[in-house]
Amino acid sequence: MGRSWGSIKTVAGFFSAIVLTQFGANTSAIAADTVVVRLGLFTESISLAELQKSTKTGELSGSLQPYVKRLSEQQRRFLLGALGMNVPMSVVTVNKLVNTQIGTTILNDFATALARKDKAGVQALRAGLVLGSTAPQGLSILSFIAAYPSKRLEINLPQAFIVARSLNTAFWRTQQFMLALTRNGLWSDIAPQLDPKTPQIAFPFDPSQPGSAQVKILNLSLNDQKRDAYGGQSQRQIPVDIYWSTAATANKPVIVFSHGFGSVRTDLRYLAEHLASHGYVVAALEHPGSNEANTNSAFQGKTRVMMPQEFLNRPQDISFVLDELEKLNQTANNPLQGKLATNKVMVIGYSFGGSTALALAGAEFQLEHLKQRCKKNLTILSLGEAMQCIAQELPENSYQLRDTRIKQAIALNPTTSLIFGETGLTKVQVPTLVLAGSADKTTPALTEQIIGFNKIPSPKWLIGIVGGTHLSVKDPSKTLDQIGQPNTPISGGEVVGEQAADVRKYVKAIALAFAAQMTPEAKNYAIFLTSDYAQFASTAAFPFRLITQIPPDAIAVVKEFVEK
Repeated sequence: MGRSWGSIKTVAGFFSAIVLTQFGANTSAIAADTVVVRLGLFTESISLAELQKSTKTGELSGSLQPYVKRLSEQQRRFLLGALGMNVPMSVVTVNKLVNTQIGTTILNDFATALARKDKAGVQALRAGLVLGSTAPQGLSILSFIAAYPSKRLEINLPQAFIVARSLNTAFWRTQQFMLALTRNGLWSDIAPQLDPKTPQIAFPFDPSQPGSAQVKILNLSLNDQKRDAYGGQSQRQIPVDIYWSTAATANKPVIVFSHGFGSVRTDLRYLAEHLASHGYVVAALEHPGSNEANTNSAFQGKTRVMMPQEFLNRPQDISFVLDELEKLNQTANNPLQGKLATNKVMVIGYSFGGSTALALAGAEFQLEHLKQRCKKNLTILSLGEAMQCIAQELPENSYQLRDTRIKQAIALNPTTSLIFGETGLTKVQVPTLVLAGSADKTTPALTEQIIGFNKIPSPKWLIGIVGGTHLSVKDPSKTLDQIGQPNTPISGGEVVGEQAADVRKYVKAIALAFAAQMTPEAKNYAIFLTSDYAQFASTAAFPFRLITQIPPDAIAVVKEFVEK
């Protein structure tokens, strides 16, 4: 059979997806010592010993040479990296995850690519993952193969291609959507090409520059005794960092931050400091059921990755924090006394926090379609879509969590495709700004932001970061773990840190301009919420785009991709 790089990469990607799926010394009596790739009547065999030797030596040698002699150096590194990659999950965690409803559904999809005479593909995959995670080095492609309960691990190559190509379909459709717009001549409607000349508009000042106020941080630990936390705790403890300055007044809105899944309250610290330097009070809170500590606990097998109730708890966290801030506003001798406009609030949410922000703005959780969609074929989902599937365990089909104190919302790379159903986003009640990155694999722009944006009532703004990835907007101190991460169909390839400095600079400018729309300075800042400023602020690495409506012709292209 043909020994092409595409075939090798497909098989490596297939294994990587099994091991890296968000669910994540050999003790089996029968274990695989050979990988067999089958194409019709033809087969090729690769020994496990050769694969193990290659990871130790860093060289693809021996019987592997016929497969890799035409590979570039970059392609060789990809293959070696995939083989040597370990997943930091305990056997307890892996066992729990592959036995969940979502985990079983995904294993069913992967099992279609196994060439087996029996129907035990799911059981075999589950056993390989669980037993593979007991290896001294942890779960990896090699430990999975070594633990697979059969002498030969046979892969049906055509079906593996189908499975591999379907991974994170939403991301690839986003890329196809962008190309379709270009071919149809519509890209200029949504995102005008950069003019090498500076726009003939004079911008009065630079909103990305820090204000003159010295920023202070007040750390709070708030306890909501009316709600259970997670893991059976009797109350929900919510850490909050308040960024403020002596320039803060009740003439400006309070701004509340909601972080992403598995993250922390400092994931947008640079933005909080920027807004506070301009006289705003920013409350960055941490959601205890979906923060980094909870995720780490889940990886150790101590708790679930996330409870379904967390979708409801997050908006309620913010409402509770606003209640507590109102108390502080009336507390004598408190440095924030009289400075907090808690009835005039802007919420900024990132990723999972983006959907939290939209829910507070009035968007309704509509779960009937989600509960049907999440029963099958989950391998095609992005991480953001799969995370939304946890909500299928909620008892009701709709939830309304709007807080009328929220007067504006910013959703950065939000998750929207499943959780809000068909009409949930039409119920948003406040001016809303949505940001999307064209290279975002976690919450792909087409399905998670562009389609949803079209449903949100005006006034609204959609900002596109061409070349931006999911983590590009995060504080650089919180993306250091991305160094050396593999670039897979569902994650990796993140543009972060210094490389994404232009993105963070633009986010600072538009967030400040948007917040100012709730102040007497609104007119002075309105010019920064225009396509002209987006063009002006664009760089060679990151062209920025801003629109307030998607043109009808472009909507037709959107619908074409939705119906695929």
